[in-house]
Amino acid sequence: MAPILEVKNLRKEYRTVVAVDDISFQIPAGVCFGLLGPNGAGKTTTVEMIEGITRPTKGEIFYKGKPRNRDFPLQAGIQFQSTSIMEKLKAREILELFHGLYPKTAPLDELIELCDLEPLLEQDATKLSGGQKQRLMFALALINDPEIVFLDEPTSGLDPQARHNLWKLIERIKGRGKNVLLTTHYMEEAEILCDHIIIIDHGRIVSEGSPSALLQQHFGYFYVCIDKSAMPGDVSQFGAGIQEHNDHYEIQSQSVEDTLQLLMQRGVQLNSLLVRQPTLEDLFLKLTGHSLRE
Repeated sequence: MAPILEVKNLRKEYRTVVAVDDISFQIPAGVCFGLLGPNGAGKTTTVEMIEGITRPTKGEIFYKGKPRNRDFPLQAGIQFQSTSIMEKLKAREILELFHGLYPKTAPLDELIELCDLEPLLEQDATKLSGGQKQRLMFALALINDPEIVFLDEPTSGLDPQARHNLWKLIERIKGRGKNVLLTTHYMEEAEILCDHIIIIDHGRIVSEGSPSALLQQHFGYFYVCIDKSAMPGDVSQFGAGIQEHNDHYEIQSQSVEDTLQLLMQRGVQLNSLLVRQPTLEDLFLKLTGHSLRE
């Protein structure tokens, strides 16, 4: 099956700064595709070039196997990282305004139900909370019944409950067969929502694949965590794989059983012991030398 979208040798220069450095990738049809990376990595610039908002310095963009053309905005939905809305209008009026701008639209009643907007329809935009505003922006991104939806860090700045509510909305549109391109610097968000990801840093792709495949590829061990207070003064006996954190140590372990036996032989109290699997945060640290930052 042909990819829904393909990018070839995409590059963006701002005078002496290279924001996106000749990246290429394909987005399979029917997936949530994630661009993962820290702030300033080039995620938003990449998405804006694909959307047609920013002109690439060079590179090609294909949609459904053909060069992206002027009709593309009518088939794409966009939720920007930051958006200003008509603050003197009610939520219902904003929806109706945007609904009248497109030749093809999704039924408003369906969008209102999908995004749980019924309680907000008569509220002024200025009175919406951050999470409520993002749900409205999400509905506007779907108002032209797009085949592909661009979500640029849609949960940035939201509290945990609002973030989880928006995750549910993304899962709903995935279930309806929409294609989603999501940019995020939240590791947990990418692991939960994305079928395929690329990790970008300094404008370059440093790794690509499904979250599970990437973790299997780069890690062959677990982390055994234990409080500093339980460890002996000299921790060199646990090898070069031990890492010191604020209040605990993490030991890289290919065999949890062997590590536990070593800890017990050294008289370490195991009350605080925790075993965890590597995460995308660990992967980003391994590949780039720094953690995902918000």
